[in-house]
Amino acid sequence: MLFTGACWAQVAAIEGDVKGPDGQPLKGGEILIERTDMKGTYKGAKTDKKGHYIYNGLPSGGTFKVSLIVDGKVAYHVDGVRTRLGDPIPVNMDLKAQASQAAATGGAPAEEADRSMSKEQKEALEKRSKENAAILAKNKALNDTFNAGKEALNAKNYEAAVEAFQKGAEMDANQHVIFANLADSYTGLATTKTGAEQQAALDKSLDAYQKAITLKPDDPAYHNNFALALARDKKFSEAQAELNKAAQLDPPNAGKYYYNLGALLVNSGQTAASEEAFKKAIEANPDYADAQFQYATALSAKLTIGADGKMVAPPGMKEALEKYLALAPTGQFADASKALLQQLGATVQTNYTNPNAPKKAPAKKR
Repeated sequence: MLFTGACWAQVAAIEGDVKGPDGQPLKGGEILIERTDMKGTYKGAKTDKKGHYIYNGLPSGGTFKVSLIVDGKVAYHVDGVRTRLGDPIPVNMDLKAQASQAAATGGAPAEEADRSMSKEQKEALEKRSKENAAILAKNKALNDTFNAGKEALNAKNYEAAVEAFQKGAEMDANQHVIFANLADSYTGLATTKTGAEQQAALDKSLDAYQKAITLKPDDPAYHNNFALALARDKKFSEAQAELNKAAQLDPPNAGKYYYNLGALLVNSGQTAASEEAFKKAIEANPDYADAQFQYATALSAKLTIGADGKMVAPPGMKEALEKYLALAPTGQFADASKALLQQLGATVQTNYTNPNAPKKAPAKKR
């Protein structure tokens, strides 16, 4: 199988610029990122001398609170930050602007605010507080279940992972990340089974992926992983549609999605159709070495024999092989690329010459 990988991690990033009370870039401020829709705390990012920070590797599709810690205290925070695939989410902080706003609006102390509330307002506030407490309790149980599932999945304990994520789905049927991980768990479980049990696990994997995509249809990684699961179930036309969707949603990574599309077409015996997919892969990323080789391989079906008895390559084949060797001279397809070029009559360099070596003196005439 030619696939680049079974699944893609759904990771995102947050970055921003921080200004201190004097309006200048704040150096050395600690950034604390806390996930609010599930359990998770992320530390380690600090602002540089320009006041800039970035934190990579956050789960995509989560909701976070981003706090600035100065001298051990929270100096600024931003709630409700949603992550997504692609460019980092900007979260900027300005302590000077915050102080100016506070001075302009005043802001009554909590005790004064409480005294100014009517009986109905106090009852409504108390009701909301109780509801929030119930939500937090539910979220804690859900977070614990989710983390247990991730731990089991990472350890390839697929049955335990399935059990945990199923429990999480029963607790909250609106969490796309739970169904995505449940699908991954069933996919892993299928690799440990045979016959009817394997098919049952694959069917449940597809069902879970569909639920994840229904909840979050704009996640390209979900479409990619769903496509690979469909391919394992020999549902190639459906897999092709999902990979096309992934490429449309995530143009910067379109090359990998189209490569996967070409691979599943090859694996299903549709070599001619794979040519267009691999061509799209190298158009999206000309430096994708493996895609260059696979494109050349697909084009090789169009080789002809000229009147002089020599092979005639279709347009683009020779160039793709040469591009592969330029990108990966010792890659896994290097020998095959050289062999194909030699069959086409192209010159393939096999000896290394040191450009700095002293040149031999020309032979003297006698």
